[in-house]
Order: sequence, then C-alpha cells, then structure tokens
Amino acid sequence: MSARIALFTRDLRIHDNPLLSGAGEVVPLFVLDPRLRDLSANRQRFLHQSLADLRTSLRQRGADLVIREGDPVAETVKLAREVDASTITMAGDVTGYAQRRERRLRDERLQVEIVPGVTVLPPGAVRPGGGGNSYRVFTPYFKSWEKAAWRKVTAAPDTITMPAGIAPGILPKTPDGESPDAIAGGETEARLRLRDWLKSLPQYGDEHDDMAADNTSRLSAYLRFGCLSPLELAMAAKSDDSPGAQAYLRQLCWRDFYYQVTAAFPRISTQAMRPAADQNWRYDDDALQHWKDGLTGVPIVDAGMRQLRAEGWMHNRARLITAAFLTKHLGIDWRPGLQWFFRWLLDGDVPNNSGNWQWTAGTGNDTRPYRRFNPIRQAQRFDAEGVYVRRYVPELKNVAGVAVHQPWRLPEPVRRGLDYPGPLESHRDEAVWLRG
Repeated sequence: MSARIALFTRDLRIHDNPLLSGAGEVVPLFVLDPRLRDLSANRQRFLHQSLADLRTSLRQRGADLVIREGDPVAETVKLAREVDASTITMAGDVTGYAQRRERRLRDERLQVEIVPGVTVLPPGAVRPGGGGNSYRVFTPYFKSWEKAAWRKVTAAPDTITMPAGIAPGILPKTPDGESPDAIAGGETEARLRLRDWLKSLPQYGDEHDDMAADNTSRLSAYLRFGCLSPLELAMAAKSDDSPGAQAYLRQLCWRDFYYQVTAAFPRISTQAMRPAADQNWRYDDDALQHWKDGLTGVPIVDAGMRQLRAEGWMHNRARLITAAFLTKHLGIDWRPGLQWFFRWLLDGDVPNNSGNWQWTAGTGNDTRPYRRFNPIRQAQRFDAEGVYVRRYVPELKNVAGVAVHQPWRLPEPVRRGLDYPGPLESHRDEAVWLRG
C-alpha cells in the first residue's frame, strides 16, 4: 500500500481528526500559501503557533509535520510525486478558496478523499424538505441538525507511520501579531481551555450575554483553525442536559448553519444574500474611521472596538452592537466593517464573520431584516454597571455606575474633564438612542 498525503488545512489537531484515521503510511503536510500572508497578522501568529504545536504532537507519535511554502496545489502534487502517493486526504471545506483548491487537485488526476472534521455535520448532510441545497432559516435547520446521525468521535492515534527520508521543512519564525493581549494558538492550549470551559458550561445560558462577566468559551479561534473538534465539543454539550449546555449547543449549530449557507452561496463576503436590502448605504470615511478607532462617542460601541484591537477577539454581544451601530445607525455599508473584523479577529472566517455581518445588516439570513440594536439599551441590559465599558475605555473609568453609558448627559464641567469625544457629528441627535 502506497503512502497517502494527509493535507492539513483547518484541522490542526490530532484528537478526533479523521485525516489521521486508517491504515498505512501517512505524510502529514501543511502548505503555507504566501497569498494569504498579509490578510491578518493576528491569525498568522495563531496559525504558526498551532502548526508548531501540531508538529510536536506528530513527532511524539513517530511522524512529523511536513512544511512547504508556495501554491498549495503545486506543492502537494510535488510531494505526492516524491513519495509516490496517489491519494490526497483532506477535510471538506466550503469557501471559494477551498473549493478551488479541491477542484485543482482533482484536475491533477490524483485521488482526493474528502473527510469530515471542520464542522459537526458536513454541509448538505441535512437538507430542507421540498428541495433546495441549504436552509435559509436557522430554527428548522437546528431541529434537523440536532436529530441527525452524527459520526463518532475518534481517538487520537498512539502512533503514526510515516515514510522515511522526507525532509520536513522549516516552520518560519512565528510572526508578530497586532493585538498585544491575543491568546496563544495550538491544540495543547485549546484542550486546556476546553477542560476549564466544560466546568462552566451549565452556567452559559444565564451568563453568556453578561459582557462584564465574560462567561463565554473563548474557543472560537481554536474551532476556526481546527485545534479543537467541533464534533467533540458538540457531543460534550449534547450529553449535558443543563440549560447552559443546550444554549451552547445552539451556538455551535449556528456555526454549522453558516457553513452550509456558504457552501450554497460562496460569495457571502462580498455579495448580499438579499440584494433589495443592499442599497442606500452612506459612505463616510470619517465616521468609519472613528468606528474603527473606538472613538464614536458611544461607550459600549467604543469598548467593543477597542477590545477587538487589544485581544483579536470581541464578546459576541459586542459584535452585534458594533456591527448594528455601523450599519443601522450610521448607515454605512457592511463590507468595510466585515473587512475590519477580518483584519483583527483570531476567529475570523468566511462563513461566520460574513454570515453574522449580513444578518446584522439585514442583507442575510434574518427573518427580521429591519431589526435595530439600540446601543444604550443594550449597554444597560448587558453591562448593567458599566464594568465592560470601563475595562476597555479608560477615559471613563472614574464615571460611576450607569452614567458611563451616556456621558453626554453628564454636567458640562465633568464632560470636559473626560477627554472622551461626544457622539459623531453625523449622528448627534440624541433621539436616535431612544429608538428601538
């Protein structure tokens, strides 16, 4: 039996990785694509940390991670010829980039085996009744998803047999990211965090929207790079009948939902799913820059944007608030906002980042496309004492209680001493904050 190439993409783990299942010799391969190098410094750092950790795990099992740099298809084909491999095994993925990569590999007349692993259920595993390739509405998808037959979680292999004499290649030095407080990548770190998170899972339903408490899993970046198996995480939640676990299971399903949407609509990052709603945008570079910098004068919005820069991550409720502020309050096109999130987010991926932006902007899979998130009401509800705001907006650290959410209502001498901007000139009408 000839060796096969196990082409790692977004499944950088050894636990529950079907890529490593099966008999025979395996050549684990990852190809660094120079075309993706400049997309996000944060994700580049996280990726390199994850690759280094994966290499260590493979070496402990008698194999190695072969690193190549260049065009992924050309480098994979080249290695396959070197080791006389006729089969390429890789995880199924849904982005346009991933689909083009798969088509090009098949054009090389190699046998390409697609295995699951990026999602709980592969896109297309459940389909709506009456035809159609994907669900457009979440709730019926969730009902089908929850009842579907899931594959079994596979154990990490004890040993991996790899042909001798293959130059493993050098993993370049880990690049610097832009966010000083970003978490570290890698499966080892991910599993430590998973162990701790499962202890908090029963409280998730009550606390996940509490922005100050921050009782969320913070596992999204590990899921995005496949340092954790989404199936393993979903199985843990499914086996726990607590309300918190069931609420978290629903969030994992949202992730799968957007993957099956993207499989059917690969232009989700650039093209509106509801074209009729994708018009009449206002283009204001100054307002957009203030939003990016966390200087809109609306504290809950600015706190979220500053957390994004500092950590390469943002609380999910803050993502909704900041995206809605840009699109529904400032009336600015969702695409520049999406790209700004792509630059900073460790967990930024096409299906979820794009799907959520379209949902918030009213151009995507929302049954209520005209909904608005009032930032002040959101702040008062989900950051009741202003702890989250004061954590990320130090100019307001001495403003007591709920007054921190509306500093423009403070007495004039106090406002002057804050060194904090008032609401944007383009959006000063205070009545805006009182509308739903």
